[in-house]
Amino acid sequence: MRFEVNEIEQRLFDVIGESGKALGYPVYVIGGHVRDKFLELPSKDIDIVCQGSGIRLAEEVANRLTPKPHLAVYKNFGTALIKHDDFDIEFVGARKESYRSDSRKPVVEDGTLRDDQLRRDFTINALAISLNEQDYGTLIDPFDGVLHLEQKLIKTPLEPGKTFSDDPLRMLRGIRFVAQLGFYIEAKTLEAISEYRERLSIVSKERITDELNRMLMCPQPSQAFKLLLKTGLIHLILPELVKLQGVEYVDGKGHKDNFFHTLEVVDNVAATSNNLWLRWAALLHDIAKPETKRFEEGHGWTFHGHDAVGAAMVPRIFRNLKLPTDTKMQYVQELVRLHLRPISLTKEEITDSAIRRLLYDAGDNLEDLLILCSADITSKNPAKRKKYRENYELVKKRLIEVEEKDHLRNWQPPITGELIMKTFGIPPSRLVGDIKTAIREAILDGKLANEYEAAYEYMLELGNVHGLSVVA
Repeated sequence: MRFEVNEIEQRLFDVIGESGKALGYPVYVIGGHVRDKFLELPSKDIDIVCQGSGIRLAEEVANRLTPKPHLAVYKNFGTALIKHDDFDIEFVGARKESYRSDSRKPVVEDGTLRDDQLRRDFTINALAISLNEQDYGTLIDPFDGVLHLEQKLIKTPLEPGKTFSDDPLRMLRGIRFVAQLGFYIEAKTLEAISEYRERLSIVSKERITDELNRMLMCPQPSQAFKLLLKTGLIHLILPELVKLQGVEYVDGKGHKDNFFHTLEVVDNVAATSNNLWLRWAALLHDIAKPETKRFEEGHGWTFHGHDAVGAAMVPRIFRNLKLPTDTKMQYVQELVRLHLRPISLTKEEITDSAIRRLLYDAGDNLEDLLILCSADITSKNPAKRKKYRENYELVKKRLIEVEEKDHLRNWQPPITGELIMKTFGIPPSRLVGDIKTAIREAILDGKLANEYEAAYEYMLELGNVHGLSVVA
């Protein structure tokens, strides 16, 4: 394995080395940037550690760079950040840390490079490269991090129980690296994650959810979520997901394991889209199946209404995880609510009316809904899978045909509530809503042309039925 830098990085590292020399600080590039360089992965985040003041070093570097970059100083943490040539460069003084049992916030003291490497989460993140004149470019690897990169091994520098007890978020980071890098966790380290999982209670929901989001954005998120289940962490983070696990049999009839089906759907979506919120919709699309599971004699297992119940569960889950409760949550909720609609159309004669309603209800989210529904086809029976996909393609074709003819994407009915009230001289009331709904339904059912004149005449007819007169 080789650590290679481009010209921009070389100039930057030279300036940092010169700045350290001027201040009398030994300086090193450390952590994820070094790891990713060995793995030949792109990396725009650079961590610099020095034996001295990280803030003073950052100020010296900023003064030497052209053009002079923006410098952000975080005195409470003893760190500073420079943005330069698309790189985010963070500076910190080497330190050693000690933790109380009830907090992730350490007591920090000045330390050596080795002290700083010891406090790192994993050996592959404890690698350092000297930027000092006497040994410039030398690798400092006290815990065999390069060997572990070659072995694709995730292991802690210290005894894993201490590493995870000190900072429990590291347990989630280790699991995320499995899915992100294609690595595996050393057996002793994995056992410690299970043993110390309750320590996660001292970590903020925001930090936990940030790691969940990173896991979901991995090439195969299922790798992380299977480990979350194995270690028991998912029980603490998203217990609703755990309830999906397992298969129940009655009279010899069972249902699929909805936990592992869900992970397969998430992976299928991940292979098609980088939309984080679409991946969340995939993770939650069947979340209400445990709540709606019933066994019907002569039929088998049913999950009637799990789409609507699941959509109703989304806001609570988002609030618990401190996820955004704005349009992103509404988007996930809508996809969960609609995820059965396209598939259900493959089981019946596809009418223009049903297609119109789907176009109207899905609006801008139609393409993402179709990705989710296609990902939801996970039957292990090749003949069934082929039939489902053929029927599904037929639905997609009909959606295109009806949209080209009727233009119902993001459509609003031509008659507004304001026009109804003005025409008949009536105040806001249920009757106004009933007339407006009747016009919309008639257009969606194809009984009424999607044009203002036809809709207006129908409004007058409805008004007459309800004993309303047009105001002169």
